[in-house]
Amino acid sequence: MRRASTLASSVLSRTLTSTLLDGGALSTIKHRFLLTSLYSTTSNTGSSHSRRIFNPFSSSLGIAGALVSAAAAASLSQDVLAKEPPRAELVPKEVVLYQYEACPFCNKVKAYLDYYDIPYKVVEVNPISKKEIKWSDYKKVPILMVDGEQLVDSSAIIDKLGNKIHGKEIVEYASDKDDDDEEIKWRRWVDNHLVHVLSPNIYRNTSEALESFDYITSNGNFSFAEKITVKYAGAAAMYFVSKKLKKKYNITDERAALYEAAETWVDALNGREFLGGSKPNLADLAVFGVLRPIRYLRSGRDMVEQTRIGDWYTRMENSVGGSARIKA
Repeated sequence: MRRASTLASSVLSRTLTSTLLDGGALSTIKHRFLLTSLYSTTSNTGSSHSRRIFNPFSSSLGIAGALVSAAAAASLSQDVLAKEPPRAELVPKEVVLYQYEACPFCNKVKAYLDYYDIPYKVVEVNPISKKEIKWSDYKKVPILMVDGEQLVDSSAIIDKLGNKIHGKEIVEYASDKDDDDEEIKWRRWVDNHLVHVLSPNIYRNTSEALESFDYITSNGNFSFAEKITVKYAGAAAMYFVSKKLKKKYNITDERAALYEAAETWVDALNGREFLGGSKPNLADLAVFGVLRPIRYLRSGRDMVEQTRIGDWYTRMENSVGGSARIKA
């Protein structure tokens, strides 16, 4: 037993290195694999899942709207009508996402692709060997290949792809424009604050850490041996890492911090359906994307039960709709 434990720890230590979130924010913690499995990294701008479950009856909103009065129909179908695919001639011919299934930053990109109905293929990257991205000088995820062009860093990917599919220049996240722009302000809040409260919550105790790694190992690109090692040794390691993250980001009560972040976002909506008004904007998609890793874990269920964010999240699920992913 001791030998097996030692072997697992040895394997784990070789697979863990130091990058998470904003360009090496955890450079003092040698845990690349486990952290990047969930959180990826981003270094270009200093910014940067849990089950993806959609309401199977979301499409019924439009049908219900057709059966009631015109006023009620407009109200019921608002979320559906908010989805506006780009013009066909602007949709890329081939989009391939290199990802970790449980990475919230990868899911931020997928939320954008799904919302705009941009078909994309997925290549699941093995976080230990990373053999699927050996061709790239950029060794993190997400990487999005758009008609042969490599785009990296989740926020930069969304900006650049947005410029392509909308056929016009948009104000970029990494621009010099200050936080007076509401959309940019809250996109930055997602990358610089919201993401930092997730890890301490999903690894709050051993049972929640095991719950998280059960999903990671079930959906990630792992060999059988890696699944066993990662689930148990990884959950134990990340339980202790989460304590360091709490200290790093001055979090005293992880659940309270999560609830506060959720309430802060709802306050930002100021009574609107979305931050974008009648339809989601990039900030809405960013918050929705990074919350998908925890939504159906215990921490996410607690968040919805204890805060006002549930209604907005449901509207986002309905608006984003089903996945635009296609088989590779």
